[in-house]
Amino acid sequence: MPGQDSTGQDSANGHLSTLQFSTLLVEERGDRVVVLLNRPDVRNAIDQQMVDELHAVCAALEKDPKVLIIAGTEGVFASGADIAQLRERRRDDALQGINSTIFVRIAKLPMPVIAALDGYCLGGGAELAYAADFRIGTPAVRIGNPETGLGILAAAGASWRLKELVGEPVAKEILLAGRVLKAEEALAVNLVTELHEAAELMDAAHRLADRIARQDPLAVRITKSVFHAPAEAHPLIDQLAQGILFESQAKFDRMQAFLDRKNNQKNNTDGTKP
Repeated sequence: MPGQDSTGQDSANGHLSTLQFSTLLVEERGDRVVVLLNRPDVRNAIDQQMVDELHAVCAALEKDPKVLIIAGTEGVFASGADIAQLRERRRDDALQGINSTIFVRIAKLPMPVIAALDGYCLGGGAELAYAADFRIGTPAVRIGNPETGLGILAAAGASWRLKELVGEPVAKEILLAGRVLKAEEALAVNLVTELHEAAELMDAAHRLADRIARQDPLAVRITKSVFHAPAEAHPLIDQLAQGILFESQAKFDRMQAFLDRKNNQKNNTDGTKP
């Protein structure tokens, strides 16, 4: 129905506080949203209900752009897709791209997405992490794609995102030979960029969100879009995007503030002001 998200609830106002979730814990703040995957009895396996609820989150963030932090509960990010449901899916289900569609939507959110990883981050859980703009983790992280061992492939983004993230040789080890990376290995290939103890992980995610929040929101949104544009779109898309930003009030205000700070520092150094 028009004006309703995939949970069947009205989210036209962009406020997640109006929605109810059964597989997610959602906290909405002024400049960010925190989503915890919350199916601890199955190690946060991603099922259809969770997919539907993630669509509801995306619908809200597309209307009211904010940074998104995604994490898991009870020491696990996500152990993968729900195998009980996956076992029963057939060709038509695969062609619907149930998981790939939501992960593409998450990747295309206007503002950056931070995945805070702990414990198992496997299969569909890993593909959800690959869709994020930033991945940070704990020493307990185990990340990989064991799909070929189950007679399927990683069809929700890993087959093309992973080689962009870690390079073809490591991507093939993960996708074709079932290699699961430990935290330090993931850090070494830049699949995660920071490691923190579990008790400090969410604080680290919020510090990263704070750094993003200090930037101009429109500049961040446009830069993310330009970054993900196809190669043939450059440099034209860069020039057009810069043209938009050159006319924004934030550009004038922020540059004037920079010049004022610089002049104040110079005056203080020269001793012309007390």
